[in-house]
Amino acid sequence: MRASRCLSTAVLALPAILAAASAAHAQQFHPSIAYVFPAGGRQGETFQVRVGGQFLSGAREAYVSGTGVQAKVVEHIRPMSQKEFNDLREEMRELLKKRRDPEAQKRLAEIRKKISTFSRNISPALADTVVVEVTVAADAAPGRRQLRLATGIGVTNPLVFCIGQLPECREDETSNLNAYPGSPMYGRVPALARSERDVPVTLPTVINGQIMPGDVDRYRFHATKGQRLVASVCARDLIPYIADAVPGWFQATLALYDADGNEVAYTDDFRFHPDPVLVYEVPTDGEYVVEIRDAIYRGRQDFVYRIALGELPFITGIFPLGGPAGTETAVELTGWNLPADRITLSRQRPGIQTLAVEGARGLSNAHPFAVDTRPECLETEPNDAPAAAPAGTLAQAQAVTLPVIVNGRIGKPGDRDVFGFDGRAGQAIVAEVVARRLQSPLDSVLMVTDAKGKPLAVNDDHEDKGAGLETHHADSFLRLTLPADGRYYAHLGDAQREGGRAYAYRLRIGPPQPDFALRVAPSSVSLRGGLSVALAVYALRRDGFSGPIDLALADAPDGFALAGGRVPAGQNQVRATLSAPPRPSREPYHLHLEGRADIAGREVVHRAVPADDLMQAFAYRHLVPAEDFLATVSGRGAGRGPVRILTGLPLKIPAGGTVRLRVGIPSETPFGKIDLELSEPPDGIAIRDVSSDRLATEIVLAGDDEKARPGLQGNLIVNVFLTPKPRQSENQNRARRRVPIGSLPAIPFEIVEPSRP
Repeated sequence: MRASRCLSTAVLALPAILAAASAAHAQQFHPSIAYVFPAGGRQGETFQVRVGGQFLSGAREAYVSGTGVQAKVVEHIRPMSQKEFNDLREEMRELLKKRRDPEAQKRLAEIRKKISTFSRNISPALADTVVVEVTVAADAAPGRRQLRLATGIGVTNPLVFCIGQLPECREDETSNLNAYPGSPMYGRVPALARSERDVPVTLPTVINGQIMPGDVDRYRFHATKGQRLVASVCARDLIPYIADAVPGWFQATLALYDADGNEVAYTDDFRFHPDPVLVYEVPTDGEYVVEIRDAIYRGRQDFVYRIALGELPFITGIFPLGGPAGTETAVELTGWNLPADRITLSRQRPGIQTLAVEGARGLSNAHPFAVDTRPECLETEPNDAPAAAPAGTLAQAQAVTLPVIVNGRIGKPGDRDVFGFDGRAGQAIVAEVVARRLQSPLDSVLMVTDAKGKPLAVNDDHEDKGAGLETHHADSFLRLTLPADGRYYAHLGDAQREGGRAYAYRLRIGPPQPDFALRVAPSSVSLRGGLSVALAVYALRRDGFSGPIDLALADAPDGFALAGGRVPAGQNQVRATLSAPPRPSREPYHLHLEGRADIAGREVVHRAVPADDLMQAFAYRHLVPAEDFLATVSGRGAGRGPVRILTGLPLKIPAGGTVRLRVGIPSETPFGKIDLELSEPPDGIAIRDVSSDRLATEIVLAGDDEKARPGLQGNLIVNVFLTPKPRQSENQNRARRRVPIGSLPAIPFEIVEPSRP
């Protein structure tokens, strides 16, 4: 009976493998997008955008998150060869001789558009181009969305796509063809060349453009005396991390010139943000020019920008940075061209939300606002802490009762706020600052002392893996156990001894509240029925929570299954696998992953945020959140789901010993040889041997007694490869190249003590 069942499993698995093999070569090249130009559009309009990326051949659908926006693929433009470019250039030279002919002018425009996409040294990550037509409903909600493409081999990563209310314009794409006369790559562009290329615009507007090597884009407009102009750039905000980092990231600079060519304003950032924001009060009526370029004249197709320009509302700060759930909070606003300096918010749901205000000329930028369920209070002065007078500092500390969230400001340079609270011996206390994560420029330093001013714990920067777009984790976090009954003090200041109205914070002090959050990466996966794809699930543990977290798909479509769905106790990451139904689908599936844990006797459930693991500066990795977790299924696989694991799980691997794992997949097929290989296994776990019969494959796994310690738990991911049999008509080396097909379901394991004789 057992042999019959194994044979059945192997036979059912074989069609999945063979179906996957037919497209295996394509599957190893996942489609990706690197830029969208323009990176947004206006409510109520239809327009075309260019999406640049890699492996986009066969792009068939485009998706924009949220409601009110429709997108469809119009054309796929393959990379142009050098010969094709040369031929078009020769044709252009001939057409220029008869430029007054309307037909010649029409053809010239077509050629300019075609060769505008050509680059001799274009990165492979940018080589494919897809034209997408976007239709935005008049009532579509303004703000940030995400755009993806779907091809025959999967769904791409998402990129930011903005829906706005202002009129939009874009630079002429052919303008990047003509280099500035005599302009060096790292030099100042001649004034004459600048003035000849100014593009006229009418305020208010959103300007869309791209910066190519040595490029300087200039836009001319009329302004009247007394206008308070705001020019706000989105560039790094659109594409925060470039895959290969060559020639580097877009560091935009923004300059404003008057009618005489005098530079009247300049900026290259906004506080700690790399994207510049410029404000200027117009002294006289006249013509002005706004100029954008890269700081050192770099450029590439993915140096995309949007400039919101006009007498626009812009929030530079709020106070307080948050408020309690279920109550109204009076919020003070600072900024430019705002309709009011105070609004009242009523927030019911805990978490980070956003606020924006409607001005006379449109909607302001969005600012984060935190909502919490814990008691809150406002900082009250005097509670300053002169560094040279610790005794006086403690005497004027503001008394608080735990637990509490204090909303305050480091109101002036060198200021340090102190809060006193009572504690008991052995009591665990958490103190956390949330400021930079809420767009405050504060770079906090936090210290807890005893009643005599003796430091017990201090922290400057604490990394928050959940803040995927932060490059400087400037907020502070402390967790300590109080040594005795008595009075304690929390001291808060700025690491650079800066301060001012913008330097707001939320300081949480109280007993730990163990909890967790989840991230699942990547945010889009491509599957074939019968095999699985690996996912990384990250547990962001909070306030000392270390228990196991059980993972499951929530409301998943029929046929989807998660294997290895548990984050072991004390671990922050696990690799699981997702398997798909055997039938293909043209539309992607929207999936949701949940985690459940027992925390102090109560069940806590959180949904995983989809994310993409992106690299910055060849070293730093960021979990950048996405709005949707999408899966595509292509091809037809086995009729009864994924390959079966025939050994009981979890797999018990003895330290210093071996264990046998049997899977329902043969190692030899009529089409080639199947290889199994561990993917990123923990140190000390390796495949010792593999054998197969016509029923299944047996893997011998070994645990190193020095590296794989008893108690280690997790999942093993086994990748499946096919080495096709050579055909007479094929090159022998090419035919024998191994191609990845997919993964087996995740195999939970535990390292155990070796058995004693």
